Parts: sequence; C-alpha cells; structure tokens
Amino acid sequence: MTDKTIIQLAVFEAPARRVYDALMNSEQHSAFTGDTASIDARMGGRFKAYGDYISGTFREIVPGKKIVQDWRASDWPPGVFSIVTIQLQGKNEVTTLRLTQEGVPETFAEEISQGWHDFYWDRLREYLEKDGH
Repeated sequence: MTDKTIIQLAVFEAPARRVYDALMNSEQHSAFTGDTASIDARMGGRFKAYGDYISGTFREIVPGKKIVQDWRASDWPPGVFSIVTIQLQGKNEVTTLRLTQEGVPETFAEEISQGWHDFYWDRLREYLEKDGH
C-alpha cells in the first residue's frame, strides 16, 4: 500500500492559543465541527472526533504551538495510522496553521485532504469569527 503526505496551510484571524484551544478542547472542538469530540489533551492521551470516525493518541503537545498525533479514520484498513503534525504560529492576532499528515493510505489521500478544508479549516474559521475571541 502506497502512502501519501498531505501538507496544508490555513490562516485564522485569532491568537494561536485560541486556535489551539478550539482544536484541543472537547467542548470547543464539538462546537465548531458540529459533531462529538472527546479529547484527552496530554501526552499519550486519546482523542476521537466526528463521533468515532477519527481517533488516535497524542505523541507530542506544546500548548499553543504544536500538536502531534497518531491519527486514523475508521474506514482505513485495521491498524493503519498516519502521523498528523499541526504547528501554530501567531503574529498580531493572526495565526498560521501548518498541517503535515504523513502515512495517509493513497486511496484515501484526496478525500482526507479535502476533508481538512471542509470539516476543519472552514468550520474553525467560521467558529472563531463568530465567537469573536
């Protein structure tokens, strides 16, 4: 099975800590995605998002700056995980997010790549703008 790497940049008009909190707090994550999220935001902690569709564990956490996860979708072959790295860089209340997702099964790469835009970045941007923090 061939793997792909997805790299994306997204810009949010909010402080880096605000973007980080929305991604890492179960309640905020659920609010912006519109679906259930359960996040144990610590090293080795487990997470689930979009019900049981996305799951994994945290490899590294630098609050407000970096999140590294073992990440999988429920429709992937059993035992297959990718590594998601999210880096946040804030400047003047604007945050640039860089996503790198390594080890995505090739047959799912296009769908997952589009999914980050449709189900994360667009919804997160809308949530942060509406929230006004």
